[in-house]
Amino acid sequence: MAIAALLFRGAVRRPPGLVFARTLGSAPPGPAARGDEEEKELRQRFMAPPVSGLQELRRRPREIRSRMELLIMETQMEVCRALAALEPGASFTVDSWERKEGGGDISCVLQDGEVFEKAGVNVSVLSGLLPEEAARQMRSRGKTLKAKDGKLPFCAMAVSSIIHPKNPHVPIADFNYRYFEIEEADGNKQWWFGGGIDLTPTYLNEEDAVHFHKTLKEACDKHDLKLYPKYKKWCDDYFYIKHRGEQRGIGGIFFDDMDSPSKEEVFQFVKSCAKAVVPCYIPIVKKHCHDPFTPEEKLWQQLRRGRYVEFNLVYDRGTKFGLEIRSRIESVLASLPLTARWEYMHDPPENSKEAEILEVLRNPKDWVH
Repeated sequence: MAIAALLFRGAVRRPPGLVFARTLGSAPPGPAARGDEEEKELRQRFMAPPVSGLQELRRRPREIRSRMELLIMETQMEVCRALAALEPGASFTVDSWERKEGGGDISCVLQDGEVFEKAGVNVSVLSGLLPEEAARQMRSRGKTLKAKDGKLPFCAMAVSSIIHPKNPHVPIADFNYRYFEIEEADGNKQWWFGGGIDLTPTYLNEEDAVHFHKTLKEACDKHDLKLYPKYKKWCDDYFYIKHRGEQRGIGGIFFDDMDSPSKEEVFQFVKSCAKAVVPCYIPIVKKHCHDPFTPEEKLWQQLRRGRYVEFNLVYDRGTKFGLEIRSRIESVLASLPLTARWEYMHDPPENSKEAEILEVLRNPKDWVH
């Protein structure tokens, strides 16, 4: 499966600190061939042309699939802009990959910056026939999927990001917002949304935890006061490393299989959550990215990253799904940090800052009441 790289030709005005590294390859016709106005819109709104093509999305502007693809493309750009603003001279590698079974993805990755060791923001728009293992997992969650001759056509799209800062006093952030659609044997289409965002600090800062959770609660409360407590608990339950007996981080929100009260209402909720990504996380990065730290604190960060890796490779649904449908492996594993560490029988001293975060990871807290 070839990796097609995208090049925006001509002089382009970029946000401060946002530099793009692109490699020429077997890409489809670039924006220059589609007219000046379309090229201008692409540059302003997106990191690369949408997987489905801007003209195709305009052809069916009211469909949720089109609106969701535009939302995830815009979210990718917003987050990349916000990250690049903290990294003067940073270079985002942006490349596009075409999946032969249908669809593709756009990966934006920054590595070895001054603030971020690795930050990836990925958009995937995939279609084709659902693999049996993926269908089996969905049925285990209560989905009734009626296949025709064992085949289930599907469409899935998502924006996902993982941000690994260099400074151990800046937490890892992880978010994903997605839409799924499956056509059954009788032509009926099942659909649902999923997603969430969570924070994984190396050291506990209660002020940051409160800010992060309050921002998410405000986004949820616009739609229903019951959503934040419900999805906060779901997040705590989902991001649990069973073999360690601890959470991956201090939580956030998580939801899946969301198909009510209506497609429009759920889409608007997901949009509010996506718009909350930058305000809930970037202020925390700005606050701590230049904090001094010791070699011992850096070592603890490496050990905590090891826990992060364990969860993503053993339990994460998105990782498993990406591997099952033979998605691009570089995109599937983009969530992993450049460096991590495992030590035999490592235990922090009692009453240390390291022990403090472990206590919270073993006993999740309510941060907003």
